[in-house]
Amino acid sequence: MAEATATRTKVLNYVDGAWVEPKSAEWRDVINPATTETIAQTPMTSAAEVAAAVEAAAAAFRIWRRTPAEDRIQPLFKLKMLLEDHLDELARIITLENGKTFGESKGELRRAIENVEVACGIPTMMQGYNLEDVARGIDEMMIRQPLGVVAAITPFNFPGMIPFWFLPYAIATGNTFVLKPSERVPLTMMRVFELLEQIGLPKGVVNLVNGGKDVVDALLDHPKVRAVSFVGSTPIAKYVYARAGANGKRAQCQGGAKNHVIVLPDADMKMATQIIGDSAFGCAGQRCLAVSVAVTIGEAQSVFRDSITQLAASLKVGNGLDEGVQMGPVITAQSRTRIELLIATGEKEGAKVILDGRNAKIPKLESGNFVKPTILDGVPSTSELTDTEIFGPVLSLIHARNLDEAIDFLERSPYGNQASLFTSSGSAARRFRYEAPAGNIGINIGVAAPMAYFPFTGWKGSFFGDMHAQGRDAIEFYTDKKVVIERWGEEHSRKF
Repeated sequence: MAEATATRTKVLNYVDGAWVEPKSAEWRDVINPATTETIAQTPMTSAAEVAAAVEAAAAAFRIWRRTPAEDRIQPLFKLKMLLEDHLDELARIITLENGKTFGESKGELRRAIENVEVACGIPTMMQGYNLEDVARGIDEMMIRQPLGVVAAITPFNFPGMIPFWFLPYAIATGNTFVLKPSERVPLTMMRVFELLEQIGLPKGVVNLVNGGKDVVDALLDHPKVRAVSFVGSTPIAKYVYARAGANGKRAQCQGGAKNHVIVLPDADMKMATQIIGDSAFGCAGQRCLAVSVAVTIGEAQSVFRDSITQLAASLKVGNGLDEGVQMGPVITAQSRTRIELLIATGEKEGAKVILDGRNAKIPKLESGNFVKPTILDGVPSTSELTDTEIFGPVLSLIHARNLDEAIDFLERSPYGNQASLFTSSGSAARRFRYEAPAGNIGINIGVAAPMAYFPFTGWKGSFFGDMHAQGRDAIEFYTDKKVVIERWGEEHSRKF
């Protein structure tokens, strides 16, 4: 693929080891959210073309599953080096199509590489176990075997990282893989698949299909797709989980979030302000672990309110490729409109807008999809914003009398992706870790993103499924357990 610039690129599919231009009647523009220039066109691939990719993966599985685990991971070592070598190039593509800063894009890719590194341990992680003499002369063992064809449907907000929650584990465990990236950000994975061509995988082991809902439905309905991974909003996560289950497929579906941070009076306020600001406004608030509600207790209310407002107002907003920019645009004009309407809703319902990022105009980027950092103080518990995922650079402030009241507020939330606490009290931290109703917990951490050797968890409306992405959960998700019970007659053994 030619280096992504303002020049328009036609996005292709990658099927059975070859680049394929879909026979699609509909192509959608890929927009640089900072400039609103069209940088590519992505196809709405048909169900028949998706089926061809699945069939290619199914044919490749017959040989790939018989490839020893030690041999399956050798291409991943090559992939790690290629990702390292092309880090800046890939980061630039992410920023062009997603809008986040160049530094944020590089950080995202570091997490992708980390997952490749962990998947290289498959020969150890995929091992089963055994026991001799479960009865006299009878031995029993449990072995893990790959499922077959597996698919992933990934979102716009981390086009470089989230596909790697799935791809390296899927193929290292012996499965073959079909990826459907977000149609808003297809260029990153198109370039990654060009790198995948260079690592020696047999054709059909990895496949790329671009498109929208029709592609998703085709993957969910195809009988040879054994498992589906999804990351996106909660309504679509529910849809994918239900349709996958109805078709007898294994599914892991990461949904939306409304992440809370509790700030106690004994917190290091300078540190808390910086870290929470990075969480709330980094990536323009478009990450599933972004803090969106800060619950202050006691005297922390006024101190934190003033410090976080000062920090947010100082952030430089602009094109993520420009030097010194600390926050980029949101993904689309529709997202900008939705975020601004939600800010207005909060204001109407009683919140005070103490920092207003609406109607942002960035010099030389007047048409860009920019919303500046916004802070809403005193959001009422009855407000629509309490349970609405804004997915933008908006931080709501509420006050609680004590930790009991703050935790009760978290328990009422329909989401459970992340919760964080800022304090210098070990007992408060232990209690919060014990009681907070969320899958990812931060203590003096603003983005509690698990390392690749831990699962990316989520509770309540933030996750549907049993086994999460990354780490040991990935091995469980991508393998079937088979128990073998053996008896060999003693008379036969005495002949030798």
